[in-house]
Amino acid sequence: MEEKRYNEFGDFLKSRFPFKVQNISVNAGFTCPNRNGEKGWGGCTYCNNQTFSPQYCHTDKSIDRQLSEGISFFRRKYPEMRYLAYFQAYTNTYGDVADVIEKYEQALRYPEVVGLIIGTRPDCMPDELLGYLRELSRKVFVLVEYGVESTFDETLMRINRGHRYSDSVKAICRTAEAGIFTGAHMIMGLPGESRNMILQHAVKLSELPLTTLKLHQLQLIRNTRMAAEYKKDPEGFHLYQLDEYIDLVVDFIEMLRPNIILERFVSQSPDELLIAPRWGIKNHEFTARLLRKMRERNASQGRLFK
Repeated sequence: MEEKRYNEFGDFLKSRFPFKVQNISVNAGFTCPNRNGEKGWGGCTYCNNQTFSPQYCHTDKSIDRQLSEGISFFRRKYPEMRYLAYFQAYTNTYGDVADVIEKYEQALRYPEVVGLIIGTRPDCMPDELLGYLRELSRKVFVLVEYGVESTFDETLMRINRGHRYSDSVKAICRTAEAGIFTGAHMIMGLPGESRNMILQHAVKLSELPLTTLKLHQLQLIRNTRMAAEYKKDPEGFHLYQLDEYIDLVVDFIEMLRPNIILERFVSQSPDELLIAPRWGIKNHEFTARLLRKMRERNASQGRLFK
């Protein structure tokens, strides 16, 4: 058997469950403090939530119905499979705490759901909700994913995130200290960030008590402020070519703490919304090419970690 080149999320799930597990996205109708004026208006400059909401995820459907429609795709082929309700769209810890908890409980009442993955912002985790999640994580699988996006405050300001990197550090530490699996989401190639700056993300993130990490390439999406910025000043952006991005990710992985679990490396936006880059490659194809490059370079996660 070939030596593992990095810590795979699938292996992490296998260590937690005696059966196959699949994420099912849920749109529970949350909003975002960066859209309603509490933190800012208009949201992050790159954001169009349509890019990661499957067709079955519509807020006019109940959580039960979204889960049922999402699960039906897998149930025929994998009748023994179980599911993690992935609260993905917008900020899934933002709102009245009792209402937020009830949405989680609705998902957990679905018979085949065995845990939650909760995507949120690092400035939106109140103590009361964190306490609930701490107790919940002792009974079922819970992973909280924070949108960190960058470790540089100048970048966060440029993309209108409405928080600082120090907010990410505090949220990740508080969540991990509560005994909850804690993840981070990063965008590789944000405007103004050089290759060296991107690799510094790996160094900084390795200092944090992260369980998982999800990487995505920067994508320019229609109907976003960033798309308008790119049209006005394309020289202000560096859009990575596929092989160039693979080399960047290999270098990033080698500098990363060896025991961080890597969830994914790329994102696929709907073709009708994507402006650039257009690689024409699926996630599993990217992973195969990444592993081939790692074998060629004899690279492995944490080889250059200090």
